[in-house]
Amino acid sequence: MRHATIRQMQIFDAVARHLSFSRAAEELHLSQPAVSLQIKQLEGLVSLPLFEQIKRRLFLTSAGETVLEHARAILTAVNDGEKAVQDLCGRRAGGLRIAVISTAKYFAPSLLSEFLKGFPGVELILSVANREKILEMLQNNEVDLAIMGRPPTDFPVVAETFAHHPMVMVASPHHPLARRSSSIDDFSGETFLMREQGSGTRTLMEALLYEHKVIPSRSIEMSSNETIKQAVMANMGVSLLSRHTIGLEASVGLIAILTVKGLPIVRDWHVVRRVNKHLLPVAQSFVDFLRKEGAFRVEEATKIHAYRRNRSRSI
Repeated sequence: MRHATIRQMQIFDAVARHLSFSRAAEELHLSQPAVSLQIKQLEGLVSLPLFEQIKRRLFLTSAGETVLEHARAILTAVNDGEKAVQDLCGRRAGGLRIAVISTAKYFAPSLLSEFLKGFPGVELILSVANREKILEMLQNNEVDLAIMGRPPTDFPVVAETFAHHPMVMVASPHHPLARRSSSIDDFSGETFLMREQGSGTRTLMEALLYEHKVIPSRSIEMSSNETIKQAVMANMGVSLLSRHTIGLEASVGLIAILTVKGLPIVRDWHVVRRVNKHLLPVAQSFVDFLRKEGAFRVEEATKIHAYRRNRSRSI
């Protein structure tokens, strides 16, 4: 690969991500023959095929997987080098790519809005996804920072805590368990409303039920916290949710936070980046902002507007 070009590596990376020459060509604004030619030239330098086609589907060969790992390391180094040069220029503008776990979308916009007041030239790209997708984005260096609960352990990252993250059991105010204290054991036979596979909230709920040997009568999978909240209000079942997702509904009595022995489960919110990730000044400033004001801003973002108005009147 000594004589491979950066452009060839970029094209190879795009084809490997899409496993499609045509989709890679579309992303890179190139013709499909041009993409095919660059891959053929790269294979010539490696002296091994990088892709194989089986039943009209494209797959990486073993050589392709090895070359891809090193190509991505080179592309990351080039990208970090460009950012380091921008660093030397002392820029307060530029791009900031942040991914947040779907549960954090209830407070992330408020955090970012407050932070960006001091960085009007920043071009922000905000992605919201479940845990599985966030981990993929971090691994592929598609984001500068990620806001999530439990940091990954299967690849190296730097994770900094900036706020507490309580998880509570919730139900309709008309549910029998809403009128008394209970233990986890009392939930055997209940209908549980769960997030999709890949969600950190679901993983935590399943671990909790397994630990206490709780057997639900039924589990219903839903793809968003909003849908689960509507289902809880309709008394379809109980669920484990982040306290930060139900500030409004709990305050006005639409959702009951159940009194359960051993709950809430208090986790932490983290801002996460890849090890050796070179942060632009604006990204580092956001990390510093979270250290200083993150906990306060998260709590403020979960309060209803009426409370804020009453508080301002009393000052």
